[in-house]
Amino acid sequence: MGIETIILIVVLVAFIFVTYRGQKVAATMNEAEKKAAQIADKASKDAEGMLKEAKNMMREARITAKDEKAKLVKEFERETKERRAETQKMEKRVLEREKNLERKLDMLEERSSEIGKREDLAREKVVKLEEKQKKLDEVYEEQRTKLEQLSGMSREEAKKFILERMDKELGDEKGAIVRRHAEDVKKSCDRQAQSVLVSAIQRYAGDCTYERTSAIIHLPNDEMKGRIIGREGRNIRVIEAATGASVLVDDTPDAVVVSCFDPVRKEIARVTMQRLIEDGRIHPTRIEETINKVKKDIDSEILKAGEEAVDSLGINGVSNHLLRLIGRLKFRYSFSQNVLMHSIEVARMMAMMAAELGLDEDKAKRMGLFHDIGKAVDHEVEGSHALIGADILKRAGEDPEVINGVAAHHEDVTPESALAVLVCASDTISAGRPGARSETTEIYLKRLQQLEEIGTSFDGVRECFAIQGGRELRIIVNSENIKENESYNLAREIVKRIEAEMKYPGQIKVTILRETRAVEYAK
Repeated sequence: MGIETIILIVVLVAFIFVTYRGQKVAATMNEAEKKAAQIADKASKDAEGMLKEAKNMMREARITAKDEKAKLVKEFERETKERRAETQKMEKRVLEREKNLERKLDMLEERSSEIGKREDLAREKVVKLEEKQKKLDEVYEEQRTKLEQLSGMSREEAKKFILERMDKELGDEKGAIVRRHAEDVKKSCDRQAQSVLVSAIQRYAGDCTYERTSAIIHLPNDEMKGRIIGREGRNIRVIEAATGASVLVDDTPDAVVVSCFDPVRKEIARVTMQRLIEDGRIHPTRIEETINKVKKDIDSEILKAGEEAVDSLGINGVSNHLLRLIGRLKFRYSFSQNVLMHSIEVARMMAMMAAELGLDEDKAKRMGLFHDIGKAVDHEVEGSHALIGADILKRAGEDPEVINGVAAHHEDVTPESALAVLVCASDTISAGRPGARSETTEIYLKRLQQLEEIGTSFDGVRECFAIQGGRELRIIVNSENIKENESYNLAREIVKRIEAEMKYPGQIKVTILRETRAVEYAK
């Protein structure tokens, strides 16, 4: 085959292929046109449906909008109507207030005019009163001058005379009032007080004890005195240094005297000295051993004394610290009266009087036993033993009423209960009963002298006598200078002076005697 034949064949094949592809593309295009026409028809139909739905929705929206508009209009009209009504009410109120204000302003103007008129009248009256006062002052000066000329006294002299006379008359009336009230109080209180006090005193009778500021230890011979003294007095120095007591060996033959301001230390020194004398071995080492043992024994004795005191009264719940302080009172004396026995006595009297008055007996016993507990430490702590004792009980957790009774039994504080008052009464009864207390002759005589000096220091007193062992001051006054009612005032003033200047056990009675004697002689 030649090249031409090949080319011809290739051209023929290409023509056949192109023809075939053309027919196939034409067929495809026809199908596409048909599908496009179908899609277009469907889209047209869908668009028409959607348009109809949109028209329906628009129609419904218009209807809904009309309804909402109608509702809003009605609501607006209703609110507007209510606000208009409220506005009208407020306008009415404002108008009424304006009318009231105008009315009040009119009234104020009227009152202001009336006040102005009254002020004018007041000014006129003030002017007239000033004129009258001026005339009265002139008349008063004229009358005063005439009175001074007639009486022969100046204004100051007349004033002094009148005041002195009034003071004298009022003093007489004051004495009568004091006497009347004192009699009324005495009548109302004597019966019950006598019943309670007499019952308590009759039911209790305590022993009398006597104070020993020093202790005397008898020696078997003079040799023992030398052994007690020791070489160059070393044994005495050891005893005094360890006990705090003073030992005197030269003043009394065949005896040694031990003295100390602290009763517990004095007792330790006394017992130590007795044991050393009985043992016979007296040297510094033995002395120190004996003193240490005696201190332990005395401490046990103190605790035992406190426990016995509490048990005898039936008091419970007392701490060991308070028991030891109570036990220390066994070695303490006041005006020769043993303080522990005095405290027990006061506690028993308190219980009796509390029972008579319907008060708490247990609390009364507790208050009476503790009332002088401050004396167990009063030389170690500054202050009144009543306040010291109250502070001790407070730290020990005692009842506040008991603390107040202890603090008030010497009037350092104000009593806050009936039991606190009973403590003062029981303490006075225990200290004042016959034989309870004693004192030295010198102190006794000084007290009598001071009593008589206080009594004679007042004007109008003629004679003064201290009787009944210093428990009564009997005063004889001049009847011309001291009137009957004035004698009561004089007695009260003397009592106040005695309470302020003197210290004494119990109480002192002041008696004023006044008499008028009429003497004539038949010739």
